[in-house]
Amino acid sequence: MTTVTDTRTAARPAAPARTGRMYALDGLRLICALGVAGYHFGDSWRLDGVRPPKHFLPDVAPVLIYGFLGVEVFFLISGFVIATSGWGRTVRSFAVSRAVRLYPAFWVGVLLTAAVVTALPVTYGVPVSGQPSIGDVLINLTMLAEPLNTPLVDTVYWTLWCEIRFYLLFACLVGAGLSRKRVATFATWWLVAAVVIPAHPRSLVTDLVMPDFAPYFIAGVTMSLMRRFGPDRRLGLLLAGCWLVSLQRVHVRVLDLKPGFAVPAWPAYLLLTIAYGVLLAIALGYTDRLTWRWLATAGALTYPFYLLHQRIGYSLIRTAYAHTGLPAPVLITGAVAVLLTVAWLVHRFVERPLAPVLATLANPSQKKVGSTRAPAEHVRS
Repeated sequence: MTTVTDTRTAARPAAPARTGRMYALDGLRLICALGVAGYHFGDSWRLDGVRPPKHFLPDVAPVLIYGFLGVEVFFLISGFVIATSGWGRTVRSFAVSRAVRLYPAFWVGVLLTAAVVTALPVTYGVPVSGQPSIGDVLINLTMLAEPLNTPLVDTVYWTLWCEIRFYLLFACLVGAGLSRKRVATFATWWLVAAVVIPAHPRSLVTDLVMPDFAPYFIAGVTMSLMRRFGPDRRLGLLLAGCWLVSLQRVHVRVLDLKPGFAVPAWPAYLLLTIAYGVLLAIALGYTDRLTWRWLATAGALTYPFYLLHQRIGYSLIRTAYAHTGLPAPVLITGAVAVLLTVAWLVHRFVERPLAPVLATLANPSQKKVGSTRAPAEHVRS
C-alpha cells in the first residue's frame, strides 16, 4: 500500500523509528489488569451477599476502588498500540492482526467462564447473576453480544465492544492511507465530536464516537504520533485537550460509584494524570532501555487474565469463603494467583499455537503470523 504523506511531514523529517519491544508498556498493562481485579474483588460485590466490601477490607477497599481506572488506561494504551502498529498495513492485514490477537483467548474465556459459573453459580451480590444459556454463549463467542443485545457471559466484555468500534474507525484511516496530518486531523475532529455530541440525543453517531471513552483512545493515538514524528505544539495541545476532557469524564465515573463509602475524586485525577505521564514517557523513548524480559510475560498474561478474572474470581472466592471462612485478603490473593496461572496456560497453549493457524486461514498468502505484527514496533494490544 502506498502511504500518503503531507507536505508538512515531508518538509520536516520524521524522528528516527524506534524499534524493539516496549517492555514498560507490558508492565503498565499488568498493573492495569491487577487494578481492575482489585476493584472488582474488593469493592464491586459483597463477599457474603449481605455485608458491604468495607466490612471485610476496611482499610483496603477505599484504595482498591480506584482500580476502575485500569479500564481507562487500557483504552489509552490501546490507542497508542493500534496507531503505532497500523503503519504499512492494508485493511485486511490490520483486521487479521486484530482477530488473531483477540479471539483465541476470548473463546477460551467465554467457554471457561460459562463452565465455572454453571458449576459454581453465584446468584446474588454480583453485577451478573445466573447461568448463561447455550445460545448466549454462542453469540458471545462472536464478540458481538452487546450490539446484538445478548447478555454477556462476563460483564468485563463490554470493553471489547469499545475496542472493536475504535478498530473500525482506525481501519478507515488505514484504508485511506496513514499520514501524520491525516491521523492528527482525525484525532482532533474525533475529540471535538466527543465533546459536542453528548449535548444531543443518543444516536448511532453517539455509539460510534463513544464520548465517554474517546479521549483515552485519542490521547493514545496522539502519543503514537509523538513517538513516530516527535512532539510538536499541535500534538501537545491535542494531548492536553484529551487530558482535560478525561478529567471531566473520570469525575462522572467517580460519581457513579456506589461502594457504600465516600470516594473522593482527586485521587482519580492524580492517578489518571500519572498514567498519561507514564505512557508519554514510554512514547518519547525514555523507557526504551528497560529490557526486563519477565515484563514481556507479564504483558502476555494481561489479556487472558482480564477476560477470566471477574465471574470466575467471584465464584472461586465465594465458594472458598463458604467452605473455609478464610479472611478476604487471603481469598482475593489466592484467586488472583490462580487466575494468573490459568492466564499463562491460556497464553502458552492456546494463544501462541492458535494465532499462526488463524492468521494463515484468514490470509493464506502469508504463511507466518509475523505478517500480522507491527512492522517497526513489537507492540501488542
